[in-house]
Amino acid sequence: MADHVALSLHIPEPKTRPGDAPDFSDLKIPGAGLTRRPPIDTREVEMRDLAFDLVRVLDDDGKAVGPWAPQIEPDILRKGLRAMLLTRLFDERMFNAHRQGKTSFFMKSTGEEAIACAQSLAMRRDDMCFPTYRLAGWLMARDYPLLDMVNQIFSNAHDPLKGRQLPILYSARQYGFYTISGNLGSRFGHAVGWAMASAYKGDDKIAIAHVGEGTTAEGAFHEALTFAAVYRAPVILNVTNNQWAISSFQGIAGGEETTFAAKAIGYGVPGLRVDGNDFLAVYAATQWAAERARSNHGPTLIELFTYRVAGHSTSDDPSKYRPKDEGALWPLGDPIERLKQHLIGIGQWSDERHAQLSAELVDAVRRAMKEGEAVGAHGKSKPDPHAMFEDVYKSPDWRLVEQQRELGL
Repeated sequence: MADHVALSLHIPEPKTRPGDAPDFSDLKIPGAGLTRRPPIDTREVEMRDLAFDLVRVLDDDGKAVGPWAPQIEPDILRKGLRAMLLTRLFDERMFNAHRQGKTSFFMKSTGEEAIACAQSLAMRRDDMCFPTYRLAGWLMARDYPLLDMVNQIFSNAHDPLKGRQLPILYSARQYGFYTISGNLGSRFGHAVGWAMASAYKGDDKIAIAHVGEGTTAEGAFHEALTFAAVYRAPVILNVTNNQWAISSFQGIAGGEETTFAAKAIGYGVPGLRVDGNDFLAVYAATQWAAERARSNHGPTLIELFTYRVAGHSTSDDPSKYRPKDEGALWPLGDPIERLKQHLIGIGQWSDERHAQLSAELVDAVRRAMKEGEAVGAHGKSKPDPHAMFEDVYKSPDWRLVEQQRELGL
């Protein structure tokens, strides 16, 4: 008989912890412009290598190179840069507002701004985005009113959602922005269903959805992929791999074994892996997947490879589980700085214009903040309590009527 070998359980552990030097030496990052770009009607089985590659456009000098380099008007690039910068400045201001006790909760998008802003500009206005909570840049790119965002975060009397949502869980149908849910995996299924309905009706609108890499370990992710594949739903499914959940690293969700884009292969869905800190690469990959969906070639799964620079939320202290300066050393750089350098390189921007824009945006955020505070912060000036009983059912339910009576409303 063969000797018995004692079994051992593998527990994934990050390479570095607080006090260690950041180490990204194990990352395989190909040069910009080296990944092939297949035609949109290519069969999934013929492009499985893309799930293990990395679509990159901007090189180290800020030049757009390779087959994925999109043809984008400078005005769109400047609009993207403005939206990314506004998102970061707004985040900083609102994060400080939380520390001052003016709001109960906030989440920053630092380092991930290119994802939301590029995709917002690449998609049509009547498409629908089913977002995760680091997608505020989608609204910034579409000129959503800053004051509405501030009032929603403060949950005051002018909150457009009437106090029904946690701060930063925005909802803006006219901007193609479906209600954010803290139960992230649910939005994949909703996006697939929305896209299936659009196709069933013979419409021309498509859906785009987002989850973090941790959510790929949940059943809702796999259920959505099954339906998307079987019915060839016109949907783009994004996995934002920012390396960390609230405290666990991406290896807990299977990132040690393969890429998250490779999860698409088991469903016969194309998987793309994209540099999430490269505005042009995100724009180009989204355009490609959107054109494929609109041409009835079905869904695409995109892994957006990036890094969460800030904490998971105001409830999180990342210094407890990762090296303090890890975000600053992320090898794919800062998305805002990379697009800025590209625009300067093609003669469409300058350091002076950037400084002027920053000053203007800081002023715009400050004014929106003051207006929102004038309506109410610190839990003051709350929404009308009657709103709790509105828009729950098409016709008033007897239980709601009874509850409203008990509250004397």
